[in-house]
Amino acid sequence: MSTIQKGTNKFFVGENEQEPLAEITFRTEDASVISVDHTYVSDELRGQGMAGKLVAEVVSYARAEGKKIKPECSYAKNKLEKTSEYQDVLA
Repeated sequence: MSTIQKGTNKFFVGENEQEPLAEITFRTEDASVISVDHTYVSDELRGQGMAGKLVAEVVSYARAEGKKIKPECSYAKNKLEKTSEYQDVLA
């Protein structure tokens, strides 16, 4: 159940993207930047590092697409700024 899937402008965990158990959402700012605007993890998945895994998934996506990330969500902003391996994708 904790498989991360790609949805429409999001990565999520759960049966469907309309009712996720966890998600990280983003929007395209321009051709080279995406903004991460929301991270959510349900009580069921809390304490398992799921939010960090979702951030890692967005980072992988940004790298593959040649994009930078502008973090607007406080969790994503903190995680991206404090993780040295993610500095290359910060906008």
